[in-house]
Formats: sequence, structure tokens, C-alpha cells
Amino acid sequence: MVKSSHFLLLTLLLSIHCLMNYCSSADINTDRSSLLAFKSQITSDPQTILTKNWSTEAGACSWIGVTCDFLLNRVTQLNISNMGLVGTIPPEIGNLSSLVSLDMNDNSFHGHLPISIFNMSNLEVLSLRNNSLSSSLPLDMCIHNLDKLKILRISYNEMYGNIPSSLEQCSQLEYLSLYNNKFDGIVPRELGNLTKLQTLNIGANKLTGDIPEEIGHLTNLKSLSMSSNKLKGSLPATLFGMPSLQYADFASNELSGSLSPQIGNMTSLLKIGLEFNHFSGPVPKELGRLVNLWELQLKDNILINGSIPKEIGNMTSLSYLRLSNNTLSGTIPKEIGNLKHLRELWLHDNNLNGPIPSAIGNMSELDYLVLPHNKLIGEIPSSICDLRLLTLLHLADNHLEGQIPKCLGNFNSSLLALNLGGNQITALQSAFAKGCSLQALILYGNKLEGITHSLINCQRLESIDFGDNEIRGAFPFWMETFPQLRVLILKSNKLNGTMLEASKTDHPFPKLQVLDISRNAFVGSLPDRYFKNFEGMIDAKDNLTRVEKDRLQTYLDLDVILKGLDLELKRLLDTFTMIDLSSNRFSGNIPVSIGNLNSLRYLNLSSNTLTGEIPASLGNISIIESLDLSWNRLSGKIPSDLTGLTFLSKLNLSMNNLVGPIPQSKQFSTFQNDSYIGNSGLCGVPLAKQCETTDGKPVFPLEDDDDESGFIDGFGWRSVVLGYGCGFVVGIGVGYMIIRSARPKWLVEFFFGVGYSNSKMKRRNRAKATRRKR
Repeated sequence: MVKSSHFLLLTLLLSIHCLMNYCSSADINTDRSSLLAFKSQITSDPQTILTKNWSTEAGACSWIGVTCDFLLNRVTQLNISNMGLVGTIPPEIGNLSSLVSLDMNDNSFHGHLPISIFNMSNLEVLSLRNNSLSSSLPLDMCIHNLDKLKILRISYNEMYGNIPSSLEQCSQLEYLSLYNNKFDGIVPRELGNLTKLQTLNIGANKLTGDIPEEIGHLTNLKSLSMSSNKLKGSLPATLFGMPSLQYADFASNELSGSLSPQIGNMTSLLKIGLEFNHFSGPVPKELGRLVNLWELQLKDNILINGSIPKEIGNMTSLSYLRLSNNTLSGTIPKEIGNLKHLRELWLHDNNLNGPIPSAIGNMSELDYLVLPHNKLIGEIPSSICDLRLLTLLHLADNHLEGQIPKCLGNFNSSLLALNLGGNQITALQSAFAKGCSLQALILYGNKLEGITHSLINCQRLESIDFGDNEIRGAFPFWMETFPQLRVLILKSNKLNGTMLEASKTDHPFPKLQVLDISRNAFVGSLPDRYFKNFEGMIDAKDNLTRVEKDRLQTYLDLDVILKGLDLELKRLLDTFTMIDLSSNRFSGNIPVSIGNLNSLRYLNLSSNTLTGEIPASLGNISIIESLDLSWNRLSGKIPSDLTGLTFLSKLNLSMNNLVGPIPQSKQFSTFQNDSYIGNSGLCGVPLAKQCETTDGKPVFPLEDDDDESGFIDGFGWRSVVLGYGCGFVVGIGVGYMIIRSARPKWLVEFFFGVGYSNSKMKRRNRAKATRRKR
């Protein structure tokens, strides 16, 4: 009996074991089939990982990116991130019912998200960041499943529709990122019920409405981003009581109202972004209580006014302080010198006044000091020489005076850009030492009388602007050797002499793109050797990296004259090229070599005493947009080669001695009289003066042939004019005879009314009777 019982027990165990093996085999086969179905939807596998590794000859658990639980014999993790895969996600993915983590980040999956993904009851991590997925989220996505989900990351896709309020049912969520999609509608207040949430990132969408106060109930939240939406209203008071919040970003919305003093209660904050909104009122002094804060962004609110509170000096952890583009007034508080860890100080475009505090020299880690477009006065403090790590010093467009501190020339390795333009500085005393790292020197609009030759040590210079000063003497030919110089502006000074000095180099100004020496007193011929060697304007290509472009755009405030208007070129375009030699005393012919500069966009030679003909080689500058040769003594005809300049949008040839017909083309037809006035010998459209042939008859300008240039059956405009003329003469004669004779009667009555003939006859009879009486 005992042996029989043991036998039955052994048989039962063997049966259970076989059944488990069968079930496990069935489950792993289901997973394998699901993965193969997924692989079949991949249209591009640049690293050939799935192509070669996911083979039918090997078990699914050995495939790259696949992790299995060997006790359950099921796929529990799928990580195929950053493989460059292209394709769609099939619904079979939902059959991986034991999947705990699904990571498809940084690929190029597109199309809809299958609903089956949201039915995985064991899923804890769903990460699909940086693809091209395009669909809405199911409105009931968390009601029936996903109750274990902790991480949901679908940022950087093309998802749309509303954010489902049912997300509150995913009660285990700790990380939620829907950043940079196309979600619209309001922010669901139900998100405030996700009490375990630590990161909420719904920025860069199209969300509207107010920020719900329920968000302030997320007491475990450390990072909150709602930037780059269309949110309105004020910041709810509940936000200021979030004890764990470290990162808060509300930038680039339409938020308004004043900043509450309660902001000082957010003592855990490390970074807060409030820029590009419509906040108003003063900067709360309570910000000084945020001693852990290392970045404060309040720029571009415009309505932020009042003074900078001195309590800001208590924020001793600050590394980045940006209060620019507001309406701040008053002085810069000396307490700002307490911020010894500050790396960037941006206060530009406000109404700040008073001197730059000498305490600014205490900020020994300062990298960027940006204070332009204010009303600062006095001299630049010598304590600025203590900022040995300074990269950018930008103090343009204030009322600073005196001399530039000598020490600035000794910042060999750090200082890359110095912009002091638009002040009243009288002298550049700095002697720039060898090894100078300066890349941009902008000193326009001051009272400088000379350029220090020690700049020759700054061979990395890319931009030099000494425009609108009182500099005298000859052109600085020694600058020809600067290998990286792209911009040279010396306009509106008192420079004189010729531009014909023998070159000291075979390739002068090898990368120059902008040369502006207008409004000086240069004489002699135009610099032909430069036109032959300006390599930066011949077949110009963009050789700058993105970092270099961004740096130049930050450094530059260049005043140039484009198309007759004074403009501030804040962004040096990659292929922007310009030569402006106007308002000098240059004489002689325009060199033919100027046509070599086939990448030139703006050329201004106006207001000189140039003679001779316009060179036909100008027609080689195929991308030129503005050409001004006015107020010279040019003669001859306008070259027909210029009609091929299809990008030309401004042409000024006025006040010269040009003769002959104005060339006609689609491009030239856009220019008005003011492009040609003051040339008595010019004729043709758009001028009223017609051109004449040798026999004295007027010549009508030739027009482009098109389908509407004549009438049907060959009748042109000449035939029409002739017909109208003859018809007019005949019509007048016939009409006179009809009125005179009052015949035919029916026609006269049609135009003049019944009885006209009788009254006419009565008048005749009375006239005859009168004559008889006389």
C-alpha cells in the first residue's frame, strides 16, 4: 500500500514537471514569435544587430537586447535603444506579457503606438524617447492595466491629442516625461494625485490654460518642467510649498502677474526658469533666502521692474544669474560681489544706472559679464582686472567714459571677446601681450583717436569694429596678416591716404567677409589687389562649427549699412559678405577684378569720384543683392550683363553721367526712377524719357516675349493705337455732321430725346426770321 502511494506521488510530480516544461516552452515560443514579428517591421538596421543576431537558429534569450527570467523562461526586458533602427511597432509586441522593461530610445520608429503596449500588466518601464512616433495616448490607458508602471518616457516624438486624465490610475508612476511632442489641451488636474511622482516633464508642447493648483500636492516631486507651452495665469500658491522641488522650469509661456514673496519658501530649489513670460512687478527680495539656488532665470519679461534687491547677494550658491530684457532700474547693488561662485551675469537691456560696482571684482569665477544697453556711468573699475577667468566682457551702449584698463590686454588665455562699443571711452591703453586669445574686439561709437599696434599679437581675431570714432592716420595695413579675421569695420573715422601700399603678404585678409571703411577720407584708386585676393568672398563656404557660430552671435553687435539703412547685424550670417567703400574720395576706374568676388552680397561704392564705365564683370557676382554706385562720375552705358543678377533687390546708379537705354529684364523692371535719376543721358523705362534711333524716331524698349505680348491674329499694340486714333477722328467728324443736320432723325432722338429735331428746326426758323428783320 505504501509503495503504491509513493508510485502515485511520483507519477503526479512527473506530470506536473512535464506540464510546466510544456507551458514554459509554449510561453517562450510566444515571446519568440512576437519578437520575430517585431523584427519583420524593421526597414533599416544600420548596425545589422537584429539582422545578424536575431536568427531563428538561436534561442530568443540569447539575442542582443533581450533579457529573460530563466525560472519563468519568459522575456522580461527588451532594450534596443540607440541602434538607429527604422520601422513601426507591431501589435504583437503586446504579447510579451511578462515584460517588465521596454526601452526603444533613440531610434527612428514611426507610425502609431499599438494599443497592446498599454495592456502589459507587468510593465514597469516604458521608454520610447527620441523617435518619430505619431498617435494619441488612449484615454483609458491606466484604468485596466499598467498598474505597476513606474517610468513613462515618450519625449521627443510627434505624439498629439490630450494628456489623459486616467494617468492618475498609474499610481506607481515616479517618472513622467512627455516633453517635445504636440500634446494640446489643458494640464489635467488629476496629475496631482500621482503622489509618488518625482519627475514631471510636459514642456515643449501646445498646452493651454492655467497651471492647476493640484500640481502643488506632489510632495515628492523633485523636477517640474512646463516650459515652451501656452500656459497663462499666475503661478499657483501651492507651488511655493513643495518641499522636495529642486528644478522648476516655466519658461516660454504666457504666465503673468507678480512674483509672490512666498517664492522664498522654496528653499530646496537649485534652478528656476521664469524667462520669456509676462511677469510684472519687482524682483522679490525673498529670493535671497534661496541659498541653494545655482541658476535664476528671469530674463525677457519686460514688465519686471524696480531695482535689483541687495538680498540677492545672499544667494551664495548662484552660478548663473540672468535678469536681462526687463525694465529694471536703479544701481547694481554692491552686495552682488558676494556671489563668489557666479559664472555668468546677464543684466543687459534694462534701465540700470550708476557706476559698475568695484565689488564685481570679487566674483573670481566669473566667465561672462554682460551689461550692455543700460545707462551705466563712470569708468570701468580697475577691479575688473581680478576676473582672471573672464571670457566675455560686454559693456556696450552705456555712458561709460575714461580709459580702458591696461590689464585687459594681459588676459592672455581667457578673454575671447571685448565689446565696449557705444560709450564715451577716450583711449585704449591696453598693450595686448603675445599669446592674446582675443577673437572679437568691438569698440564702435567711442572717442578713440588711434588703434594700438599691439593688436598684432592677437592673431586669433575674427571681428574688429572701430567704427564711429575719431581715429586718424593711414589704413592699418598690418592687419592684413590676421589669418582668421572675418569682419573689419573702420567706418566714420578720419582715416586718410591711399589703399595702395605694397602688400606684405601674398594673401591679405584671407578670410575677410565684411570690409566697411565708409565715411573716411581715403583717396586714390580702389584697392585692386584686395579684390583679387579676398578669398573669403570668392567661392565662400561655411567652415564654422555650430559652437563657433553660437559664440560669434553672442559676441557681435555690428553696425552696418545694408540697402541704404543703418542696421545692427547681431547675427553674422555664415555666408554674409559686404564691401562698403562709400563716402570717401576714391577716384579712377572700378577695377575689372571686382568681378572675381562671386560670393559678394552687398557692394557700396557710392559718393566717391569714380570715373570710366561700369565693368561688365560685375555680372559675374551672381548672388549680389545690393549694388550702389551712385554719386560718382561714371560714364558709358549700363552693361547688359547686369540683367542676369537675379538676386539683386537694390540698385542705385543715380547721379552719374551714364547714357543710353536702360537694359530691360524681369529683374531690372523692379527698379524705380530713383535708381537712375541724375543721369541725363539715360532713357527708357522706368524714366519718362524715350530713347531715339539715328533717324530721330522714338524707340520703344524691348520687352520679354510672352504669350500676352500681342493680340489674336497678329494685332499688336501699334495696330490698336492706330485704329483708336483713326476711329477717334472719323467719329468726331460724323458726330458733328449728325448734330448739325439732325439726321437721321431716329438716331438723333435715340441720343438726344424725342423733339430734338423739331426744336432744332424752330431755332433755325427763328434765326432766319431775325436775319430777315435785320
